[in-house]
Amino acid sequence: MNNLLPLVVGVPLLAAAVSPMTKRRLVLRRLLLLGTPAAVLTFGVLLVIETRDGDVVAEQVASWDAGISIAFAADLFSALVLVVMSLLTLVCSMFLSATGEDEDPLIVPLVLVLSGGVFGALLTADLFNLFVMIEVALLPSYVLISKSLKTPALAAGRIYLTVSLLGSSILLGGIAFVYAVNGSVHLGELAGAGHESGVAAFAGGVILIALGLKGALVPMHGWLPRTYPYASPAITALFSGLLTKIGIYGLFRVFSVYFEGASQVQGIILAITVTTMVVGVFGALGENNMRAILAFHMVSQVGYIALGLGFFGVAGMAAAIFYLLHHTVVKASLFLSAGAIETQYGTDRLAPLGGMARREPILAVSFFIAALSLAGIPPFSGFIAKFTLIRAAMDEGEYLAGGIAAAVSIFTLLSMLKIWNAVFWGAPSEVADQPGRATTVMVDTDVRIRRALIIPGALLALVTISLGLGAEVLLPLAQTAAEGLVDTSAYVQAVLGR
Repeated sequence: MNNLLPLVVGVPLLAAAVSPMTKRRLVLRRLLLLGTPAAVLTFGVLLVIETRDGDVVAEQVASWDAGISIAFAADLFSALVLVVMSLLTLVCSMFLSATGEDEDPLIVPLVLVLSGGVFGALLTADLFNLFVMIEVALLPSYVLISKSLKTPALAAGRIYLTVSLLGSSILLGGIAFVYAVNGSVHLGELAGAGHESGVAAFAGGVILIALGLKGALVPMHGWLPRTYPYASPAITALFSGLLTKIGIYGLFRVFSVYFEGASQVQGIILAITVTTMVVGVFGALGENNMRAILAFHMVSQVGYIALGLGFFGVAGMAAAIFYLLHHTVVKASLFLSAGAIETQYGTDRLAPLGGMARREPILAVSFFIAALSLAGIPPFSGFIAKFTLIRAAMDEGEYLAGGIAAAVSIFTLLSMLKIWNAVFWGAPSEVADQPGRATTVMVDTDVRIRRALIIPGALLALVTISLGLGAEVLLPLAQTAAEGLVDTSAYVQAVLGR
């Protein structure tokens, strides 16, 4: 199976290259759009089976020696994330097809290139190649975020481009610094390098800052709620599960291998992640558009995911991994449900959309399930994720962090109830488009949302139920994956070819 690892990158890129040849054949283009992530999903499941006992699969491309070759490696952590991200790509592609966006011949190759870059970033075992894969994913995102050419989308695209280039410049500078200090960017050769000197630690810290920017950790979070809500609904959902999470994945990988969970910086990480939780949730409370609220919640929930790095141990990292998988699914479900409403009615503002539960009960149930899961209500996956994370914090004596995590969940529930009461339970009301001027946005209540738009969000809502009720299956896998991050010897030996 190790020989197939490069295909996880190669197949999506090859499909993207073939896609323009199907310009007049929408069926073939959709086959590429849906079949490619489905194939990666199948391979990811096989990788999970292969690595479930803690094994690591590695490949040195063209059989060059480790440290010279392009190295790919998959442990259980990367395999689990690959499964969830390929599933998300498949479901978001279904939504793209339902909206008809994939009729634009540019959309399919752009989405395939983006997904290929993200999948490659999950499997690379080299810092420079990590940078390359992130850039491969970012290049199509610049077009996808502003392709509508509307003024708000163009403004959001400008912010997104500026911040992305800044983050990429910092990341590349940090990698160059690491190479200057250590003479290598190969993860196997950099194991524990962050402990060797203060200069080496600083060089690795620059990389962590860049990844924290891409992951939208406070105080580098402001770009996300100012950009993601202005892409199309399907693209917003895709970005939520792929681009932001790849920054967090990189944080986990670099911190575990390069720094080996250095206790010296765990206090700083705790302060940043706890602040991220609080800032994100209060930002959500102040918004009046569904996607804007959900975008701020992305910031808050990223704080939860990265919290496990603040008490680096098997329990904390297992909880963080479970939370990462859960949140990727749940957030995309919420974005897709909100996107179904916006696609049909042309707005995601809360006020004019009242009574949706009576008109669209399936959509309402899907959103309700995902919203309760996001807030951490049992029996959904969010409850398991938050309970295990808070328990790990308490076991490590981080009572303040655990208490704040529990308190933020209450405010998360309040903001979800804000959407529920206004959009699903209430009645349409007047909205103010300009100060002192009230106008009524008319919603045709006789028009039903097409089932094809509802199904993708509902599918992911079913996944969160399955993850909650079947937590006894995923939690042991998360624990094994966490053991591989806390003790990276198996990963290091595999990528070194030993």
